[in-house]
Amino acid sequence: MSTPLSELPIRRLTTSDLTSCADLSEDRGWPREEHKWGLLLAAGAGYGIDDPSGKGLTAACVVTSYGPGPGPAADSGLAAIGMVLVAERHSRQGVGRRLMTHVLAEHGPIPLTLHATPYGQPLYEELGFTAVGRAEMVSGHFRATGPAAEPPIGAAAGTTTRPATADDLPAILRLDTEVFGLDRTHMITRLPAFADQLRVAESNGVLTGYAAAWPNMATHVIGPLIARDTETAKALIASLAAHTDRPLRTDIDVRHEELLNWLKANGLAPIAFNAVMTHGIPALPGDWARRFAPLTVAAG
Repeated sequence: MSTPLSELPIRRLTTSDLTSCADLSEDRGWPREEHKWGLLLAAGAGYGIDDPSGKGLTAACVVTSYGPGPGPAADSGLAAIGMVLVAERHSRQGVGRRLMTHVLAEHGPIPLTLHATPYGQPLYEELGFTAVGRAEMVSGHFRATGPAAEPPIGAAAGTTTRPATADDLPAILRLDTEVFGLDRTHMITRLPAFADQLRVAESNGVLTGYAAAWPNMATHVIGPLIARDTETAKALIASLAAHTDRPLRTDIDVRHEELLNWLKANGLAPIAFNAVMTHGIPALPGDWARRFAPLTVAAG
């Protein structure tokens, strides 16, 4: 007699489950994204429900924890939920709700955040999440055209960009903690190995921003993107684009309207919107004005 879906045990996933997680992505029509799954399973905590047939996973998600931060509001840290997937054959049977309820119970009073698709947002709202913002995904081949792209971008502010070195890591971590509002050293220190490019922006010898471009199937995803201002963000994106032939993809906070318009004017097309949601806090910590794009919507 088979075990009902409502009674299947939830277990912790490890990097040995990477192929099963990628299979689950493919089952739902998503790209397999082994590279991203590998990072998330190594840096975060995976949760999964094994398929009752004994083959693969029925459901999975990953939670990446950060903190504490530099201010009192961030003392409790933050956990980002991502890659919430339920196998097509078991969809609409309460499996996703059960997995999310388990994650909420596991993290107790710790604030949570996630990026929700329109499909998933109603469930998250029922579980107590609140939409606090939106991010727009844009993708395409970057084509530097028009006055906004005339080189050198950022020159008016004295900004230069270059590849990051090992010596830059302490300054990158300080800036990231200041802007993100929480310590995510365990994730940022993985960027040099995870990303194909990691570049920094400087002005008068001071690091004013950094960005990575990492491989995801046929694209390069830009994230994180942290910068002093919009012109610095443009300079970092243009410098990353100059060193890849792949189309770019990124998720930009919609409040950065100038940057989004610039990207669309230079070849990137709108793909989708995600709601930025929180549970247990009214807003995300840190400085949104300098936080342009997450590392990935699955990890914040």
